[in-house]
Amino acid sequence: MKFSNQAGLLTMALATANAASSASSSSSYQPRTYSTYSPSASQIAQDAAKATSNHRTSNVTGAAANRIFQIWLENTDYDKAAGDENLAWLATKGITLDNYWALTHPSEPNYLASAGGDYFSLDDDRFITLPSNVSTVVDLLDTKNISWAEYQEHLPYTGFQGFNYSNQETFANDYVRKHNPLVLYESVTNDADRLANIKNFTEFYRDVNGSTLPQWSFITPNMTNDGHDTTIKVAGAWARGFLEPLLSNEYFMENTLVVLTFDENETYSIKNKVFTILLGGAVPEKLHGTTDSTYYDHYSLLSSVEANWNLPSLGRHDVDANVFQLIANATNITNMAVDTTYKVNNQTYTGYLLDDQIALPAPNVTAINKNGKGVLPKIVSVWGSEYSAQASASYFTSTTTTQSAASLTDAVTIASSDVQKSASVTGSSASASGSSISASASHNLTSIVSHGGSGVTGLSWTSLVALMMCSIFA
Repeated sequence: MKFSNQAGLLTMALATANAASSASSSSSYQPRTYSTYSPSASQIAQDAAKATSNHRTSNVTGAAANRIFQIWLENTDYDKAAGDENLAWLATKGITLDNYWALTHPSEPNYLASAGGDYFSLDDDRFITLPSNVSTVVDLLDTKNISWAEYQEHLPYTGFQGFNYSNQETFANDYVRKHNPLVLYESVTNDADRLANIKNFTEFYRDVNGSTLPQWSFITPNMTNDGHDTTIKVAGAWARGFLEPLLSNEYFMENTLVVLTFDENETYSIKNKVFTILLGGAVPEKLHGTTDSTYYDHYSLLSSVEANWNLPSLGRHDVDANVFQLIANATNITNMAVDTTYKVNNQTYTGYLLDDQIALPAPNVTAINKNGKGVLPKIVSVWGSEYSAQASASYFTSTTTTQSAASLTDAVTIASSDVQKSASVTGSSASASGSSISASASHNLTSIVSHGGSGVTGLSWTSLVALMMCSIFA
């Protein structure tokens, strides 16, 4: 698509800035709050005695892998992680993704987004829960009966929903809810059978030894082993100690793709790029020790699962996220080039969990994902009318803002310069091609325009222009 009307586009952006200046230049948000669930030790013991675990497995053939497991470590800058001797050893056993990005700060929003395709403007690690009408990756997996589970180190019992569980001898931080993505969604926690898939490491080794591993899993070490409360040396040593035996386990390795990554970097003032390695039997030996520089972010964890098993989408940022090249090659998917010149990914946008006056963003029920599938029909049924309402012109008339016109004007100037440098505009959350509006454009443009361009993350300002372009010329 050629951008032949840049002047008009920028006029629209500047008009948004002028609208922002007429509103208050500062605003106090009231985040949504929830009652923290912190049961006593005696209550935990009682609940543990009644807890049951699922040990389901399946064998649905994927395009590039039959299992996809992800393991998350914590809060480390790319160079520091890449320089750790144990992580460097693991890199020789797989593919290093040297252009993989976290989405924002701090930890919990990244975990939240990895399961549901958005972090809904969460900007802290508080106790939150998304309502039952918000779907996750497990809704997609269930369409083909693809088995799934989470393994959370030192989770006190299967299905535990408490805020944290401390080491019972030292009372140090151990399991924390904020690092458990699926327990943040009522579509999981309101279903007892789904809760039976939220397990601990004891259950992981039971599943390994019993040949009952699921085909998708999310694995979180405790607050010591993930490096959160320690160092990259501790996290690297744990990662190698955990993975090295598994990499020689024939059952575990069989057509398995392991994604070892970090939730975010440590230094908030630099680009939020994180060290990531692809491992497992699904990685051909000829690719061991190689590097893939394609742009990826945590939303790629969703798009890659969708492409691997040819699943529908959530209609959120999963729709246009790049697919791991290993899977893209097997599915004839072309990833997009992403200009990261102005990308930082270190601040949230203004939305649902940051401001209780803002509605939950509807997924784009018209979106088509990378593997050519539409949105999960159940999501279309639940959200269709709300998506239409939010996409209507009346929805874009809110004047709430937290960004000054001057700062937005500066941002648009940067975007303008970048547009003039390139015939195509690309970004992690926008795809200005053809005549369709991406899922990201649908609800991010809503947020941007409704709030005067306030607090955008996951979007470079180039992408902001791209979103506006999608809206104007679709």
